[in-house]
Amino acid sequence: MDASQSGRGRDLLPRRQDVRQANFLELFVDLVLVFALSGVVSRVVRDLAGANAVLRWQSLAYLLVLAMPLIWLWITTAHITSWFDARRRKIQWIVLVSAFGLLIMSTSLPAAFSGRGLAFVLPYLILHIARPLMFMPALRGHDLRSVYLRSALWAAATAPIWIAGALLAGGGRAALWGIAVSVDIVVAQLRWPVPGMRRQAVSAWAMDSGHHLPERYQQLLMIALGESLLAVGVTFTNQSVTAATSTALVVSYLTTVLLWRIYFYRSGQVLAETIAVAPDRLSAGRAMGVAHVVMVIGIIAISAGAEVTLAHPAARAQPAWLAVLLGGPALFLYGRIRLERVVYDRLSRRRVIAIAVLAAASVPLASAPTLAAPLAAALTLFGVALADAHRAAGRPLERPAQSG
Repeated sequence: MDASQSGRGRDLLPRRQDVRQANFLELFVDLVLVFALSGVVSRVVRDLAGANAVLRWQSLAYLLVLAMPLIWLWITTAHITSWFDARRRKIQWIVLVSAFGLLIMSTSLPAAFSGRGLAFVLPYLILHIARPLMFMPALRGHDLRSVYLRSALWAAATAPIWIAGALLAGGGRAALWGIAVSVDIVVAQLRWPVPGMRRQAVSAWAMDSGHHLPERYQQLLMIALGESLLAVGVTFTNQSVTAATSTALVVSYLTTVLLWRIYFYRSGQVLAETIAVAPDRLSAGRAMGVAHVVMVIGIIAISAGAEVTLAHPAARAQPAWLAVLLGGPALFLYGRIRLERVVYDRLSRRRVIAIAVLAAASVPLASAPTLAAPLAAALTLFGVALADAHRAAGRPLERPAQSG
């Protein structure tokens, strides 16, 4: 889509031939997201490591309910800096205000389900309603104008659900927020359908042929991995140094390294090339975005499991603990399978096998010390990385498939 479709929008929209890379302003937003995800893990671990079995299972739902709005706000901000010229002062102010909103949401996380609900909800709603409305005057005659109008209408439509949740507490709040964020993401995938309004060939997931959005998704993975290291390091600092806690620290670090290796080799390296050759960039962008969100949620779960392991390495593994210690890696691998389908148009059988191994391991590990579960997960991930290296040995670098 060419910027010439708009009038005053020429001042904000970048030239499509420009090579777009993440700038320092966006990296500033990333710093706030690290703090936000760290807050999610800390809030989840508080219940996950507790003595109440019901709260342990509820904490898994809390992880999704708290993490998804934060990730979704980051993604919509990344799309703003992809479509619009971040050198313009107006765009810079919008991005900085978005980062501040993300910060305010993050400060409410410790009391996310007992108080300060409006502090979590209002920045989210204001940004998703106000930002599109601010862009619309500059987008007359441009397809993005309809996209932003429909997204603002849907944000306003789900606002009562968000606010009603903020006025409740505990499980009621989590349930309403879960419904609201699910609606937000599903309608975005459907390009915000509004009766009587024609949907344009642009969506929240659309990508151009540049490097900006693929690079941002790569950075989203690095943010999640960085948060994992931060959480483990802080938790270990506050624990007694024993053979068990030291082993847990090493296993957690090696797991993070393996996640990094499995992601970037090699599908994670060629995202921009994949978009460039994709016949349907909308579908490719949507599938790529979903894959990264799934992987990030998996990494957050792994981070929560690592903190529990450091606190209770020798205790018998609780079912909810196994859900994050083994389910987190499985979720990451599932997201990586989806990414490989986008990039290479194939099913990664070795990752499917690894998920099956993790599921089968949950039975004997239910009677083992907690530390055994992350160790088993790390060995499974090591097997995947080893299989990847064996497959690539002696072969030229594989190029993305040109498939729809």
